[in-house]
Amino acid sequence: MSDATQTHHMISVFDLKPGEDEAAFHAAYEAFVADLRAASLISGAGPLGWRVDDTPMDTDTQRHQRRVSILSFASRTQMDAAYAHIEARRRTASDSHLGMYRRVTDAVFLCWRQPG
Repeated sequence: MSDATQTHHMISVFDLKPGEDEAAFHAAYEAFVADLRAASLISGAGPLGWRVDDTPMDTDTQRHQRRVSILSFASRTQMDAAYAHIEARRRTASDSHLGMYRRVTDAVFLCWRQPG
């Protein structure tokens, strides 16, 4: 199976900016996910999560972000199209990505593909 047709994922780890309202962030994140779904730019999205770093299973000592989200893409092509969509719209005041992203700090993004 080629890289272009394998399922891809992006994990985001981040914190909310100080004083940011939790409910407002959740609503903004859901609007962002809905926007990507409506444009057929993701195949799925996991729920927002909290990091559990008080276990020996969490060995990342370099990052201390408390929040996590995972987006899934049907292919590398879809993942790249989602990025292009976000980049093309990020400067507009109505962009759902900007509405969500401006509420976070210390964001790190990791992408990977599923073999097979």
